[in-house]
Amino acid sequence: MKGQKGYVLVLKTLSHDSAIERAWHAAIGQIARWRKLHRERVQLASLSDAALKDMGLSRADVMEESERPFWDDPMKH
Repeated sequence: MKGQKGYVLVLKTLSHDSAIERAWHAAIGQIARWRKLHRERVQLASLSDAALKDMGLSRADVMEESERPFWDDPMKH
């Protein structure tokens, strides 16, 4: 309309997750990763020498890996 000023509303799209929720999900994900690492190391240590040989690993390699603390993630850089 003539003489009327137009207003544009700009809405910032907010993430559905707050910073606290994102931090919570990240913490839960990290704990799940640590549990998985622990389970995998236990399984690796329980393999027979023949199975380890098939994978190209020695018992010493497995002992070194299984003695690492759960938070020592080889995939984390």
